[in-house]
Amino acid sequence: QVQLVESGGGLVQPGGSLRLSCAASGSIFGIYDMGWYRQAPGKPRELVARITARGSPTYDDSVKDRFTISRDNGKNTEYLQMSSLKPEDTAVYYCYALIARRNYWGQGTQVTVSS
Repeated sequence: QVQLVESGGGLVQPGGSLRLSCAASGSIFGIYDMGWYRQAPGKPRELVARITARGSPTYDDSVKDRFTISRDNGKNTEYLQMSSLKPEDTAVYYCYALIARRNYWGQGTQVTVSS
């Protein structure tokens, strides 16, 4: 059984920063892609960023140059450093990990950007 546990969400003012973490545990023999989606109220879930096993990142245009995705393969953990946050970044953020051809998901963490 594989579990992904997220942490790091919260309330931040516009222009502020937050770092999300997502740790995978359980029967893991190798993690391929990892990444983050987000879902705002009334909107579909959208891909924010993803990173390959070799560390190659891609970003949605809306977060490029503001968010940085990274991973520590030794700890089976990924991170999302979010800077210059905007109110439109408010959403529930979900991490995922592709393990043995199956996507596993975190429970979601709320990020609220508001003054």
